[in-house]
Amino acid sequence: MPWTRMLADGYANGALPGADSTQRMLTYSQALREAQAMAMAADPNVIVMGEGVDDPGGIFGSTLGLHTEFGPDRCFDLPIAENASTGMALGAAVAGLRPIYVHMRMDFMLMGMDQLVNHVAKWRYMTNGAQKAPLVIRALIGRGWGSAAQHSQSLQGMFMQVPGLKIVMPVTPMDAKGLLLSAIADDGPVLCVEHRWLYSRQGHTPEEMYFVPLGKGAVLRPGRDVTICALSQMVCEALAAAEELAAEGIEAEVLDMRSVKPLDEDLLLESVSRTGRLVVADTGNVMAGWSAEVAALVHEKAFDQLRGPVQRIGLPDIPTPASCVLEDAFYPGKEDIKAGVHRLLARDMAPNRKTGGIHG
Repeated sequence: MPWTRMLADGYANGALPGADSTQRMLTYSQALREAQAMAMAADPNVIVMGEGVDDPGGIFGSTLGLHTEFGPDRCFDLPIAENASTGMALGAAVAGLRPIYVHMRMDFMLMGMDQLVNHVAKWRYMTNGAQKAPLVIRALIGRGWGSAAQHSQSLQGMFMQVPGLKIVMPVTPMDAKGLLLSAIADDGPVLCVEHRWLYSRQGHTPEEMYFVPLGKGAVLRPGRDVTICALSQMVCEALAAAEELAAEGIEAEVLDMRSVKPLDEDLLLESVSRTGRLVVADTGNVMAGWSAEVAALVHEKAFDQLRGPVQRIGLPDIPTPASCVLEDAFYPGKEDIKAGVHRLLARDMAPNRKTGGIHG
């Protein structure tokens, strides 16, 4: 059976392994590396390309040794010419290959915007489906070492604006492997955004090939008082915030949305309909970002269930500072999420507001 057919069969049969199906632990970067190695072993058309993919560090371990295992024709370095390289990747995809193009920084994707926006994202539509564009673009985001304004941007909100692109942001090693395998098997372009802080995180990762569906989120912690909807590293902050809120008697439900686009509307709306409150935590900018789209969606489709305005947590509308002290002030975390929850609950306690209490 072609391995890409396993994708459809796995989705249909609900064949995603459970967290207890193996005790094997991998780091996030090891899970990414394993997904690519599995796809390359299963399909000779899968190639890995990008600046530094064959370096001794292998993009922080995520492409380590693939060039020796599969040869320099299938894992190779690219020049610092992102616009031309993106065109090469699209050409390879149209010609029948399944390229994985790796950017060590998401900021570098801006150099290939013409190719990404005007060609990659639109190719299947412009050919009426006659030509596929099975291209995966891996892009790293992160903070913490003074990378400043040109090497620290989390731009998924910008790329949400582009019809034809799918965008995923895995947070666990298990999802990093399963979502990347789904992205490689998909016949359209998929952007996989990976947070550098997650690369050393360990988690249960089944040894077999499996596929985490694109566009499906997960409830990581059930709760009844407030929904915290988060992406990527902010899921970790949301879980930490929920743990501390529980000590105050506030039960927060934490959603790992996994995919920026398509968005799991059913999971989000069902949770908000039960809790009546929503805090959205994103790694990107609040202004016109992913959190704005989520807030608008919930206000349009679940306004009657809301007990207060959606609270959005994300980056302020200023360029990223380089100073470590300023970084600490710039980037949001669990305290900001907790403050958003407290603002919502404070509205319930305001005079002349009908309420049944926190659990009402």
